[in-house]
Amino acid sequence: MHANDANKNRDLIHPELSYLLTGLFYKTHNKLGRFCREKQYSDEFKKLLIESGIRYEREYPLKSMGDKIEGNIVDFIVDQKILIDLKAKRFLTKEDYYQMLRYLECSKIKLGLLVNFRSTYLKPKRVLNNKLASFA
Repeated sequence: MHANDANKNRDLIHPELSYLLTGLFYKTHNKLGRFCREKQYSDEFKKLLIESGIRYEREYPLKSMGDKIEGNIVDFIVDQKILIDLKAKRFLTKEDYYQMLRYLECSKIKLGLLVNFRSTYLKPKRVLNNKLASFA
């Protein structure tokens, strides 16, 4: 590993956990393929989280700053560190990205992973909450 590689990893938010989750996304995609419903992907991903011993909550309701329910429910929150929103659609839109940004701001979480299982080649998207001053 070069010094530059070490610096890149240091700058990533939750690199070990997000790498592990990405592996679970690929396992889910490899098992179910591209044409299932979002709930089927969520169910399979949940099984893999349990098998891996990773703490999570499913369909987690997010609260606003004033502690009143906003009606936003993220698919998963993992280890109280990473939000996950699973999709099964032809392509991700700006609205999907903005939705994840709202979830991150509302929850004060630094990292969200947006995953579209309909894609031929799975490419989880990292979404950062740039409203938080420090990403350490």
